[in-house]
Amino acid sequence: MAHQHFSTFRTSILAFSIAQAFALHSAVQAQTTSPSVTEVVISGNKLTQNKTDLSKAAGFIETTALDTPFSVNAWSTQQIQDLRIRQTTDAMKYDASVNDAYNAVGYAEQFSIRGFALDNSSSYRKDGFAIPGDASIPLENKERIEILKGISGFQSGFATPGGIINYVTKRPTANNLRSISTEISERGTLYGSIDLGGMTSDQQFGYRINAATERLRSYVKGANGERQFISGAIDWHISSKALLQIDLDYQHKSQLSVPGFQLINGTDLPRNVNADLMLNDQPWAKPVDTRDSNLGLRFDYQLNQDWRASVSANQHEFKRNDYTAFPYGCSAANLYPGYCANGDYDVYDYRSLNESKSLLGTQLLLNGQLMTGNIGHVLATGVSSSRRRDYFGDYIYDFAGTSNLFRSVAVAPSTNQPGAASLRRTDKEWSVFVQDIISLNDAWKLHLGTRRLHIERTQASVSGDERSTWVSNAGIVYQPVHTVSLYASFAQGLEHGGIAPFGTLNQNSMMSPARSKQIEFGGKADIDSHLSISAAIFRIQKPLEYTNSANVYVQNGEAQHTGLELSAQGKLSSQLTLGASMTALDTTQQDTGNTDIDGKRVLNVPKLKSTVYADYAVSQIKGLSLNTSWQYSGNKAFSVDNKVLVPGYQVFNAGARYVVQMAGTTATLRLNIDNVLDKFYWRDATQSLGGYIFPGAPRTYKVSAQFDF
Repeated sequence: MAHQHFSTFRTSILAFSIAQAFALHSAVQAQTTSPSVTEVVISGNKLTQNKTDLSKAAGFIETTALDTPFSVNAWSTQQIQDLRIRQTTDAMKYDASVNDAYNAVGYAEQFSIRGFALDNSSSYRKDGFAIPGDASIPLENKERIEILKGISGFQSGFATPGGIINYVTKRPTANNLRSISTEISERGTLYGSIDLGGMTSDQQFGYRINAATERLRSYVKGANGERQFISGAIDWHISSKALLQIDLDYQHKSQLSVPGFQLINGTDLPRNVNADLMLNDQPWAKPVDTRDSNLGLRFDYQLNQDWRASVSANQHEFKRNDYTAFPYGCSAANLYPGYCANGDYDVYDYRSLNESKSLLGTQLLLNGQLMTGNIGHVLATGVSSSRRRDYFGDYIYDFAGTSNLFRSVAVAPSTNQPGAASLRRTDKEWSVFVQDIISLNDAWKLHLGTRRLHIERTQASVSGDERSTWVSNAGIVYQPVHTVSLYASFAQGLEHGGIAPFGTLNQNSMMSPARSKQIEFGGKADIDSHLSISAAIFRIQKPLEYTNSANVYVQNGEAQHTGLELSAQGKLSSQLTLGASMTALDTTQQDTGNTDIDGKRVLNVPKLKSTVYADYAVSQIKGLSLNTSWQYSGNKAFSVDNKVLVPGYQVFNAGARYVVQMAGTTATLRLNIDNVLDKFYWRDATQSLGGYIFPGAPRTYKVSAQFDF
């Protein structure tokens, strides 16, 4: 019944959106025959937050990016719209510190930051609370996407040292908001969404409603699917001091997932293959079906002029049925992983049904400020907890037969059935934390933060882990003038030990928690109110985990990442907006005692990556803006011994935006062409699940229309 309701909802949204599009077309035609001229609205925004934008991405105190001793980047709602960011993958390509890390079409979006793969259980956040990153996170109800680069132990507790991605939920608007968006792209992907907001006449209650539906037709042939999303947010201004906020969302997505490619003979990159080739193409292949929801609560109370308290919580529920006709290995040549010389590969029937994850997070926070003599303090202190429960059963991973890269062969599925789901893993975490920003004088600020963690982790058939520990950070910020800051910082991190993947001799064994540390130096400047530049150098060290030559997953040695990040983002003139990002990264595996590994590059990380985006408002045609972007990535190591390197690539994109206002409605028409030159390239070279490489999308067109009433 629920599926029927969502099908009706999807059809209604598409029909309404298409009707609006045709209505606009008629209005435009009528306009061209009329002597009257309507007002033209031109929009243009910085690619990152400006000085007036406050964020808690670097801690529990709202600060601007300029004032923090860490690297923070963010995308606003306007930027998300103008850059046609429909999923997190679209945003990450504009930050050179971020790479794909087993980011498979139709599955979960997964990334690395500063060369470290993010953890699906702790690195993705909604309003500061951890949410599983096991499915694409919907953006329709997100006001901002924020990245804290580097170690985030104080900010988030357990997390991998690359950083965290935080999604800030849209809140009700002070004025009425009525917005409709439609888009068509790729092989016929159709998308429609609505965004509604406003306040009651007495200004006591505010609301925000977002809904979307999507027919998915990926650039990969056969990777079809559908998605439905709905969310709501309410603000209740109980009094001038008390505010209650509630938000909830639900998403259903079903799409055939796209496996990657393996090396031919285990040594050579595949040749003469197309980016749209689907290896999960068996007649019995089914879409990966996911359902996830959030319920968020927050009560904020202003105690006095200087202090306020808040209590908040978020409940996340995730369910998945996972199916794949999985390509892995060449049994004819006893090659695992890798494909046969003639393009043959083994097909496995993989099924894992009724997986679910339940995650509850809570936080009590006190914010305020005080003076001790001539020294000012901005303080935050609080307690937090999280409880995660993972349910899954014994999966099926059975050999089904052999197919070929160049001529697909149908094979029979396994007759076995997956086991019933049960509680298999539990994580419990309690924390107490304190943050203090100390104003030593007008130019110098000292940032201190510490968190006491207690963790209990249990896993079926594996010994559990319980421990308490401290993680801290410290930074100093010097502002010779109020628009320039120089900083130095130190941070500690702690992450859950990895779990030996399937296929290893110690499959499902849990490694010990791993400590990491980071030092960073940087500078930031707001050239004026429209342009920001920043630079940072850093070094991160953490224990290394890998599968050794005996096919045992181990924690041994150290990964050391040393990097330089540069960015310049904002308006160079009234017509030209620029965003540029560059990261140079030296990654080294060391102290393993294995000469095949020591001194070698970390896998799937380019030494140099850069991206440039430009948006130009054409003065001769009011309302018209043209944009282009360029992404460059150096080569990546694919094998532990670095003998196999995946070539670097360059991708050019182009687009146009036309904004016009008619009869009280602002219409924004957008055309985007990704990979204009239709270049073939390998965008992702992960060692996950035996090692896979994923091609980037070929030339892709996107046409969209947005109507704001």
